[in-house]
Amino acid sequence: MKHIQVKSLIVAAFVTLLVSGCNKILEEQPRSSYEPGFFRTERGVLGGITSQYAHLRFIYGQPYYYNSLETGTDEYTYAQSGDGNHRNMDYSSVSNLNPESSRSDVLWGVAFSNINTASGIIENAEQVGISTALIAEARFFRAFDYFMLVQTFGGVPLDLGAGELKFNTSASRTSVRNTVPEVYTKAIFPDLLQAINDLPLTPRVTGAATKTVARLYLAKAYLTYAWWLENPNNIPTYPTTNRTDPDGHDAAWYFQQAYNVATGAIDEPGPFGLEETFYDVHVGGNDRNKEMLLYADHTQQSEFYNGSPVTGFQSEVGNDGRNTAVWFVTSNYTVLSSATNPDGTGSSVSSVQREAAQALGRPYIRMAPPIGVFTNTFSEKTLDSRYDGTFSTVYRGNWPKGGASATVLYNANDLPVSPGDAILSFLEYDADAAGITYPSGARFPGKLANGVGAGQLPGRADFVIAPSAISRIVYPGLWKIGTYRTDNGAGLGEPNAPLTRPFKIAKFSEFYLVAAETAVKGATTQAGRSARDLVNVLRARAGKWRFSNKLNATYIADNSAAVTAATPATIDINYILAERSREYFGEGLRWFDLVRTQKWNEIAGTYQIGGSSYGQNANVETVTRTIQPFHYLRPIPIGQIDGMEMTDAEKADYQNPGY
Repeated sequence: MKHIQVKSLIVAAFVTLLVSGCNKILEEQPRSSYEPGFFRTERGVLGGITSQYAHLRFIYGQPYYYNSLETGTDEYTYAQSGDGNHRNMDYSSVSNLNPESSRSDVLWGVAFSNINTASGIIENAEQVGISTALIAEARFFRAFDYFMLVQTFGGVPLDLGAGELKFNTSASRTSVRNTVPEVYTKAIFPDLLQAINDLPLTPRVTGAATKTVARLYLAKAYLTYAWWLENPNNIPTYPTTNRTDPDGHDAAWYFQQAYNVATGAIDEPGPFGLEETFYDVHVGGNDRNKEMLLYADHTQQSEFYNGSPVTGFQSEVGNDGRNTAVWFVTSNYTVLSSATNPDGTGSSVSSVQREAAQALGRPYIRMAPPIGVFTNTFSEKTLDSRYDGTFSTVYRGNWPKGGASATVLYNANDLPVSPGDAILSFLEYDADAAGITYPSGARFPGKLANGVGAGQLPGRADFVIAPSAISRIVYPGLWKIGTYRTDNGAGLGEPNAPLTRPFKIAKFSEFYLVAAETAVKGATTQAGRSARDLVNVLRARAGKWRFSNKLNATYIADNSAAVTAATPATIDINYILAERSREYFGEGLRWFDLVRTQKWNEIAGTYQIGGSSYGQNANVETVTRTIQPFHYLRPIPIGQIDGMEMTDAEKADYQNPGY
């Protein structure tokens, strides 16, 4: 199989030092190549184990892969500056997704190299005295990578050139794809079951794999495979195979197993659990909290341990595993301006400047949330804290940090604003916009303030935009994964460097929604753990506030009773999917959720959004996507197809149908 070469056995440019039980973090050391014999040494095996964690950086936070998981769903479409990478993923009239343009190639290239490394660890670790618990970490990651691959591409090869699930030490240019049931029953399930048996409840070092994270992925794998067996909308699979389980179980059995594993993990959480508020899960500085089961780690303290530069004006991608995904979903708030004279004239001052802050960060304008996100998914914004804890909806003046000396500027309605005041606000409801006036362009005639085509409401000094006026060029940013640094001082800091905070991959909260989904699908439930009971655990948490991003101030409220009372008496799959979006919006889970449940076309087949120019707030269009059954699998990357020494017919047969 192409790309499985000795020199790339470990994906990242990192090889590890020894990691002992008393260490607090995983340590890494650069190494450019590996000999097969290296994996027959203690140092080599331990190095390979830590590389399993390093490889996550090349997938999570990688902006083009992130785009492939969000654009084309009900959470995101392409934005004003979106290029072919973003338009192709939208499945609308501007799209042309094919083996050359698909950015799922990021996953293919990284995952298989890491799988081979994991196999090398598993085959050699016992011989050099490595504990079963450490070997279990490699088993977890091999299963993790295969699970990501099978969801994305369908059946994938288990034989990388040396036999199924064997460590390959030489380049191979032939490949045979296994079927989906074979990938699950030969690779994913056995590795995860063994990992659960051998991993500890408490991580050996911060961020290491545990019994709990392995249980989450086993529950998710059971759930996903159950949907695959059921196949409610007759979506084709590839390689072509019957939707039968080699072990003789049906979909209902796997739904029940998923429920049992998920609820079992809730009962035996180890050091993990839910944070008190949704805000606590995502606020910068608290990324390695008790709810986090897995993340691609980064740090401000060291470029080496960050995996990418920590200062300077950097590209969104490089060869170092940088975290820049949030740039793509950030609109250009820096064009906002305010005037120096009370009549709206004088000098124009950039009142919201680019800053390394969670609500701001570097704007790229590549991906935009459609209007339905704000009118449907987050229709309740007052009691439920998840809207406030997800988006940057208020852009506040910070011009003194950039060197501007004015103490007061003049903004909407020529009213004065001071540093820290709201310059632009996204209204929560269209009803809040009664009496709003929008300019025909970026600014009102004869005025220097605004710059983004936002409207005015009488008596308000901040410009405003209603939910129904969200456009491809002006939209709320994604606060929950935004920039966080501690070295800004009194200035703007380093907003143009890759993020130095971990990218979240898996949370303890998902156990509740996985179990709830299986309950909807007919799993026998425990007392007090119906689908509604499980959903309401997270909805109760969503009703608790300790801080308001909108107000930028402490805000103590407990709306749990009201939020849980609003939960429907009968939960269906559409409600589960809506709750998953409220919990995990913009975290790279949405495409998998819609594909797993075969609801993609139903939920994301159309969307509404404003235009790509400032002042086009009223020019809302309804866009129809063409999502065909074969789209439920991504194309095998062209690099894989071209690199194999096979006949044209064999290559065509290797590719997923429709591409």
